Amino acid sequence: MFSGAQISLYPMCDDFVQVILSSLSALDPYRPQLRIETDDISTLLVGPPEVLFNAMRDLFVAASKSGKHVTMHATISRGCPGEPDAEICQPRVKIGGDRQSGSEAEVQKALQAVESATLTGQEIAAQFSYYPLGANPQYMTQIYSCIDFIRSSGVLDRPKNFCTKLGGDAGKVFATLEQAFLGFVEEEGHVTIDLTVSANSPSQKA
Repeated sequence: MFSGAQISLYPMCDDFVQVILSSLSALDPYRPQLRIETDDISTLLVGPPEVLFNAMRDLFVAASKSGKHVTMHATISRGCPGEPDAEICQPRVKIGGDRQSGSEAEVQKALQAVESATLTGQEIAAQFSYYPLGANPQYMTQIYSCIDFIRSSGVLDRPKNFCTKLGGDAGKVFATLEQAFLGFVEEEGHVTIDLTVSANSPSQKA
C-alpha cells in the first residue's frame, strides 16, 4: 500500500521562519520511519499510516508552543490505487474495518485508542473532511460508523457544511483523526482526509 500526507505549516507572525525551523526537530524521532520531502509549498510524509498522525501532532504542537497563532493544512491518503506500493508504508499494526461487519466493534476499538492518548497540554481546533473512495457500495455505512465514533470521541465541537469541527487537547484530537483514518475502511481500501488545524487563534480568544 501507499500512505502519506502533504502538510503545510503557517505561523501567523513576523518571525514565522524561526517558528517553522525551531519546530522541525519534532520530526527527528520519526525520520527512520518516514520518507520526508520538502519543497516551497509543502512537506510530504510517506510511511506507515499509524505513524503519520503522531508526526503531524508533534510538529504542530512544537510550533504551537511558541504561543503564536499557527495553522496547518494537510491532505492525507492511504491505499491510493494510483500510487505504487511502498515497503516503508506497510502498517505495523492491524488497520481497517470489515466491509461486512457492524459498526459497534469498530467504534469501541477507536474510542479505546482515543481514551489512552497521551495529553500534550496544547489546546487546538481542527476541521476535517473524510472520504472513503473507490467502487464501494458500503461507503455510507463506513461514513456513518465514523460519525458515530466522532460523536462519542469527546472532541467533537460541531458539524459544519462539508466538514466536521473538533476541539481539545492535541493528543486527543490527533488520536481521533488517526482512528477515523485507520479504523472504518478496510485495509486495502482508499481513504483520504482533508485537514486544517489551528492553535492560539485570536478569534478563539475574542
